[in-house]
Amino acid sequence: MIEKRHIALYINIVKNDAIMFRELYIKWLVWRGKAVDIWSKSEYPADVLSNLCSNGFRFDGMVCGSMEGFLQSLKQKDKDKQRQICQMKGKNAKKMTSTGWQTDQIVWWKSNPIDRQSADYYSFVSAAYLAMFEQNERFRTALMSTRGMRLFHSRGEQSPFKTILTEHELCQILTDLRDNYDKRDKHLGSIKIVFEEDGTEESEG
Repeated sequence: MIEKRHIALYINIVKNDAIMFRELYIKWLVWRGKAVDIWSKSEYPADVLSNLCSNGFRFDGMVCGSMEGFLQSLKQKDKDKQRQICQMKGKNAKKMTSTGWQTDQIVWWKSNPIDRQSADYYSFVSAAYLAMFEQNERFRTALMSTRGMRLFHSRGEQSPFKTILTEHELCQILTDLRDNYDKRDKHLGSIKIVFEEDGTEESEG
């Protein structure tokens, strides 16, 4: 038993050291201007890229007050409740979080179940980010200002079984949007922006 405890303690120390080293590495990259660590309380553009920022958009006929509102709404099976949360700005939407979906790893959209661990789920969420990117000029400008930089969200959860969107998933989606933008036909100038930007930023509670 003593040996097992020692092994467990050693593994825990190694994990903590790895986390600490990663955090220091990310800070070093950010200091050198080589990376952005997304967080609502950081400086631009990291704050605007946070899901808590009030980057409004429409997706599949639903008004989304923020990406946080959209993501938190996926935990609700009831359509009316989902619509209500979807319209919320980041800070208020964050307060509506729940863990019930973790039991069976099922989330919902318009009362239709989606397997959180499926490729369809990743594609679905990616489509929502694309809608925000195309419709919201503030978010699009902030993301494109990170050209040539690595994206991190060091405060994000790593396990897809515990969160609606992991750090890796978020940063991969944003990186793909940014890197594919210059390859696309330049049609975004004709897209009608349906949300006025008031410059309000939500902070994490």
